[in-house]
Amino acid sequence: MSPQPPRRRFARVNQTQIASLGGSGEELPGVHFTRQRAVALGVFVISAVGFLYFVLPKLAGLRQSWDRIGHGSPGWLVLAAIFEALSFGGYIALFRTVFVRGGRSRIDWRSSYLVTMAGLAATRLFASAGAGGVALTAWALRRSGMDRRTVVSRMVAFMTVLYAVYMFALVIFGLGLRVGVLPGGGSFALTIVPAIFGALVIALALLLALLPTHVERQIEAASRRTGLGARLRRWLLSLPALIGSGVRGAVEIVRSGDPLALGAVAWWGFDIATLWASFHAFGQAPPFSVLVMAYFIGMFGNLLPLPGGIGGVDGGMIGALIAFGVSDSLAVVAVLVYRAFAFWLPTIPGAIAYFQLRRRVHDWSASTPERPAPAQPSGRLPRSAQVD
Repeated sequence: MSPQPPRRRFARVNQTQIASLGGSGEELPGVHFTRQRAVALGVFVISAVGFLYFVLPKLAGLRQSWDRIGHGSPGWLVLAAIFEALSFGGYIALFRTVFVRGGRSRIDWRSSYLVTMAGLAATRLFASAGAGGVALTAWALRRSGMDRRTVVSRMVAFMTVLYAVYMFALVIFGLGLRVGVLPGGGSFALTIVPAIFGALVIALALLLALLPTHVERQIEAASRRTGLGARLRRWLLSLPALIGSGVRGAVEIVRSGDPLALGAVAWWGFDIATLWASFHAFGQAPPFSVLVMAYFIGMFGNLLPLPGGIGGVDGGMIGALIAFGVSDSLAVVAVLVYRAFAFWLPTIPGAIAYFQLRRRVHDWSASTPERPAPAQPSGRLPRSAQVD
């Protein structure tokens, strides 16, 4: 029997895994807001911004921090804005190399910009570790004409490529700082612990990529059963299979040699460069290796159930930088200015892109009338949707 072609392996996701992503993807994913929830979110955001930008710099020992804003170098601040624009450009490039792979597609460069910016805005305005942005991106891809199986497999591959850079950076810079190959030093907790975490995630992902095919058959069998135990077993089996599929897809993307795949490195690298330029606008930046490690440690704050990690990311980066020996006042100002460029400023064009994306998706739907699917016997999948 001839080996299965890479294209087929990349798209191998079964129907249970698709369902586990949540919903059919036909309707716009929304957040159900009551007036009370909207007011609570607004109060939280305003309170968080007020504390971070007006209260924190005036705490004991940091009273002079915010006074430095008026003395920031305009040239370095402009450079920070340019770096952040290049970071978003890298994200769009990675989006295209993963989701626009050969054949005809409605997703041109303009549409790629709208989807990624709208998704990032959803990620930063709502909590759940980016789930809002993932749901919106999946919805737009489905409405462009991409089938569910391809959307799921490529979405997981996209996230795998993106966060592989994160995990490898933790290992490389953590070990490099600890053994002295990279300048900056750092304690065991700031260097080796994150490196161990990154190495464990990488090892687990690679093991899941070798997941035997009989597990997928077990998932299909579990999907036909009912009850709490069957649902739990289905969930426990589908999650590793999804991750394994994403790792295999990510390997294929890297092996393809597409230069746009370097967008994953550009997304993180230029964002860190924004932080570096923000330091230089108000003083001397610490060693770049320290910036990288403190940056990625701070990014763990996105896992907190806070909209966009507000407060968690900022506090994590500031705390890590101070632990590395950076001046507390300089760390506060540089991180808050960096977050203004990286978080708050892109939210405005992201919100605009959201409404532009809605119009574009409406145009796609108007140009391709939907046909009702033929009725299927209860409990069976359409033959065209089955994975062989």
